[in-house]
Amino acid sequence: MAAATTDVNPNYDRVKDIREFDETKQGVKGLRDSGLASIPKIFIHPPEVLSTLKPPSQTNTANIPVIDLQNINSQTHRPEIVKKIKEAAKEWGFFQVINHGIPISVMEETIQAVKSFHEQPDEVKAKYYDPDRTPSKSRGVLYTSNNDMHRAKAATWHDYLQLLMAPEEIAVNVENIPGIVRKEAVAWDGCATKLADDVMELLCEGIGLESSRFKELSCSGQRYLVGTYYPPCPQPDLTLGLAPHSDPGTITVLISNQISGLQIKHGEEWVDVKPLPGAVIINIADLLQIISNDEFNSVGHRVRANCCEEPRISVVEFFLLSKWKEYGTFGPLPELVSAEKPALYRQFTEDDYFSNMYVKGLEFKSLVEKFKLQKS
Repeated sequence: MAAATTDVNPNYDRVKDIREFDETKQGVKGLRDSGLASIPKIFIHPPEVLSTLKPPSQTNTANIPVIDLQNINSQTHRPEIVKKIKEAAKEWGFFQVINHGIPISVMEETIQAVKSFHEQPDEVKAKYYDPDRTPSKSRGVLYTSNNDMHRAKAATWHDYLQLLMAPEEIAVNVENIPGIVRKEAVAWDGCATKLADDVMELLCEGIGLESSRFKELSCSGQRYLVGTYYPPCPQPDLTLGLAPHSDPGTITVLISNQISGLQIKHGEEWVDVKPLPGAVIINIADLLQIISNDEFNSVGHRVRANCCEEPRISVVEFFLLSKWKEYGTFGPLPELVSAEKPALYRQFTEDDYFSNMYVKGLEFKSLVEKFKLQKS
């Protein structure tokens, strides 16, 4: 595979390099384990991206809001929690929750199980590897590197395991989940879903909706559990762990092993997210921004390439709509549209939604921009 270089070569065959990379079925971890001192060319990002990678000591140290859910069921304290979550979802699009009710042991065991999956021998993981990165072909289990490898201009330094957990009619059969992560994935899916539903109730109340409105719309009806492995990178100044993007679903729930790397775009700056021990990170995704008619904000985020000696592990649960056939179309909720605040987005179908995915590399708010109504 081509050695790292920033020179522009008109004869460079990127497709060939990707094919050779995929044929190993070893992912980015395999490159790291080979002892290479420089990263392959397919991972090198253009100067305009690399110029935004300030040294860690110079990045913005402001942190995302931290919200205590200890008294979520208290009539006295709940209104204040609702207010804080609404403000965080609008201004930052990201926040951390503490005292969320999920046992620390479940979080730690889930992270360790994901780490163990990725650190199995290559021949064990290889049977799950899909070079096409096509969820419909994966039977609910997909292991690969970079879901946009064939579409993005540059690859990023991570591998991932993806499990389709719901809805039931298309979800992975539990027995088909790799044994090394099976029990932990099922347990985490239950905990993450309960937390997501709790948070969405608070979000509903914050904008004057019935607390169950997002649940009724199936905002947590489709769920993908993704366990990502970010190996140490020999040249972290030339690539990223994950490219800048916003999530296309409704809400996202994330835990990690406390190794930093996640950054969010706040205003014009990239802000480092400092994970608190025992906290869970929540972020608003594109569909919830659209459905809420901009009451909430889906923001761009990325992951820096790992410059630590230990791998960074994240476990992310993505929540999406599932009742497409029942509702036909989605868009800003009628309750949130008025003469003073007209609909900012058009109605869209399931085909509209999915035709915008899996056709490009990771992007900022491509769904939001696609469905936004033009001002007259």
